[in-house]
Amino acid sequence: MEEKHLVKRAIIMAAGVGSRMQPLTLKTPKPLVKVNGTAMIDTVVDALQANGIREIYLVVGYLKEQFESWSKDKPFIQLIENPYYDSCNNISSLYVAREYLGDCIILDGDQIIYNPQILKPEFVRSGYNAIWTDSHTDEWLMEVKDGIVRSCSRTGGSNGWQLYSVSRWTMEDGMRLRKHLEMEFEAGNRDIYWDDLAMFCHFEDYQLGIYPMQKGDMIEVDSLQELAELDKSYEKWEEV
Repeated sequence: MEEKHLVKRAIIMAAGVGSRMQPLTLKTPKPLVKVNGTAMIDTVVDALQANGIREIYLVVGYLKEQFESWSKDKPFIQLIENPYYDSCNNISSLYVAREYLGDCIILDGDQIIYNPQILKPEFVRSGYNAIWTDSHTDEWLMEVKDGIVRSCSRTGGSNGWQLYSVSRWTMEDGMRLRKHLEMEFEAGNRDIYWDDLAMFCHFEDYQLGIYPMQKGDMIEVDSLQELAELDKSYEKWEEV
């Protein structure tokens, strides 16, 4: 019987500039953008809390002061500043939070969680939340066999498992991920996503699984058009 693991802490990535949603994000960090009255990051935090995950680390950078104000009444959230956010890719955000890897869940603050069940803390192996797609997608697409990720295409495709930015890591894999983070970041490889480490740079060192979801369980908002489709009050921003 495979060993079962339990998420003990969460790392939320929220340091980015959100350039694809400018000019809206020139004054508001993307995770704090409200969709139908609720900030995206609030859906993430509420879902974590609903699953008993109350040790939460939030990596901030761009407009960090707004997160400081937002978190004042949330003592269970610890802010971690990423001083590299404007010069490096998001590998830098996980690098500054690397001491908290292991028995953790890593996710983005600019997601909208509609089904808290997708953040259940129990898991068997490290890996990503994913949705099966028959149609074409430009997002990262995984080939999975016998519950193990066999390959991943960064250019997308069809008939595969689309990767979403929610992942769980055992203590063993978290320590392995920390080692790879330090190795690559400190060697100057700072223009990659942190997910590149396990999916491409050191793929053979991991045996990742997936956590299947259904379409509509969560949404990753990538553009003003997608935002306006969810909340009509933003239609005016598409014209800016």
